Amino acid sequence: MSVINVIGLGYIGLPTALMFAKHGISVVGTDYNTNLINSLSEGRLTFEEEGLEELFEHARTNGIKFTTEYQKTHTYVLAVPTPYNKNSKKLDPKYVISALNSVLNICEKGSIIIIESTISPGTIDKHIRLEIEKKDFIIGTDIHLVHAPERIIPGNMLYELEHNSRTIGADDIEIGEKVKGLYSKFCKSDIVVTDIRSAEMSKVVENTYRDINIAFANELAKICRTDNMDVYEIIRIANMHPRVNILQPGPGVGGHCISVDPWFLVGDYPDLTNLILTARKINDSMPRHVLGRIRDIMREHNIKDISKVGLYGLAYKENVGDTRESPTLQLLERMDEHLAFGVKVFDPFVKKRIVDHQFLNFEGFLNEIEILVIMVGHDQIKSNMELIKNKLVLDTKNICSFEDVYKL
Repeated sequence: MSVINVIGLGYIGLPTALMFAKHGISVVGTDYNTNLINSLSEGRLTFEEEGLEELFEHARTNGIKFTTEYQKTHTYVLAVPTPYNKNSKKLDPKYVISALNSVLNICEKGSIIIIESTISPGTIDKHIRLEIEKKDFIIGTDIHLVHAPERIIPGNMLYELEHNSRTIGADDIEIGEKVKGLYSKFCKSDIVVTDIRSAEMSKVVENTYRDINIAFANELAKICRTDNMDVYEIIRIANMHPRVNILQPGPGVGGHCISVDPWFLVGDYPDLTNLILTARKINDSMPRHVLGRIRDIMREHNIKDISKVGLYGLAYKENVGDTRESPTLQLLERMDEHLAFGVKVFDPFVKKRIVDHQFLNFEGFLNEIEILVIMVGHDQIKSNMELIKNKLVLDTKNICSFEDVYKL
């Protein structure tokens, strides 16, 4: 296992490849995106993350290579996207299957294929094994299958790569232990070796647990709004109980994990996922709830022009530029459905225009609006509270301490 091929160099694959390379593993990074490969080969990162530049330089010093061509190695790590079908709620495995088939076209006998992409329970049995068998490979002899689901989040990737525990699912415990040894080069936490189905399920369950807990906080916010109660004060008091830990409500749930993974269970087990489905519906309803709060403020202050409203934050979480499944983008979709065009948008971490009426300058953005809706609690706005005190502020993240601020 002296050389590994990491396939898919996005938010998960690239930091993983760099971490392996930094710790003495010979790594080839592969992606079909020619522009991305050219950028990395020329020493330019494709996204920002604290500490990533330094890690990139370490990996380049240790000889990491980038290519669009799959390489003949003994170990392959697949870190490609796993979208879901928004109608059926089932996982769409097309990218994993495509990457797998490309590996099968060139790999040597006895190769280990590690799937890091988050997949629904049973994906390897229903899809991956069938693809391997179609090519007349014998699983366990010609090909060894492993599932090692990623466990990192933008904004804290490198720390979590080193300090989060990992799960290695394998058919063969001996192969699982070999892969554990590979990840232990950089992972300082526990690494559990189990079967593949348990590894698939555990990752989805982790994110579903979070989604349900967030949904409870969001439903509390709606209840308190209807009867003029302070949800934040209520949560603060309730959390004083030693066995209570209610999360904070917010404008919705984004990212490629918490907002997506629970749907895998709903899609595969529709008759058994009542609580999970309800939680998903509650969290998906929050952008519409925010829209209702904006309407309330506009009516109260007799503001009829939606272009006087500004949304702060396009990312799905604080202090990153990742907009996947962003609550703000969900809110803009709801506005579009209601013909509410012209709302202004700003995010200091999203430096390319991805939506209409997006500003790249904060003060220019503020000059154009009367109502400021804080969708993301970036440090940038926390350090500029003086600039927003003269606005009507809807604070969906509970970061403003001054008076007369509207909340969820």
